Amino acid sequence: MGALYDQRHYGYSLIRALSENGSISLKEGTIYPILARLDRDGLVRSAWVESDQGPPRKYYTLTSSGRQLFDELSHEFDLLVSLVQHKWKAGEQLEEAGKKLLVRKA
Repeated sequence: MGALYDQRHYGYSLIRALSENGSISLKEGTIYPILARLDRDGLVRSAWVESDQGPPRKYYTLTSSGRQLFDELSHEFDLLVSLVQHKWKAGEQLEEAGKKLLVRKA
């Protein structure tokens, strides 16, 4: 979702964007089911666009709901990372650290 936050992508360009630094390896068979589910859930919007270089391409963009969810999940992820990296002292409570982690159920 982060790769779609500021620009649209078609499937292969999204795979290239996510894989360009070499830290993740994706195949088309992985990304398209994810994009289809995000589309079904109203988090991305897809549109066919004519191409000068071949057949039309299906481009994906985040919807406003997708942006809102990404922002919420990004905040929660940052909180989770800070909790994992925190060096806990004996008896220290989560509330004392001033942090609250929300648990979502699907």
